[in-house]
Amino acid sequence: MSDLEKAARDAVDAQANTEQVALVLAVLQAQQLLQQQAAPPAPVQQSSGGGAAKWVAIGVGGSVFLVTVAVSAVAVAISAVALTICVLVLRGLVVDHQKGRRRS
Repeated sequence: MSDLEKAARDAVDAQANTEQVALVLAVLQAQQLLQQQAAPPAPVQQSSGGGAAKWVAIGVGGSVFLVTVAVSAVAVAISAVALTICVLVLRGLVVDHQKGRRRS
């Protein structure tokens, strides 16, 4: 094989290699374009409307919570008083019963 044939073959191989590189480059550019088009748009910052309504709702919710806590505290206090009265009455009955046994 002569030098001229080798040079011709190398030129054909280089041309094929250049076409492959160009094809790969085109595919990469196409992928980049698809990714840019598929990217979702940046979210738009919405203004926080109804600021007063939010605070009114928080105030009402807090008030309802505090009233619930107060009613629960009253219920606990009433239960404590009722339990104390029951214990005192029971203690009085036990004392009376013990005094009655001593008399007999």
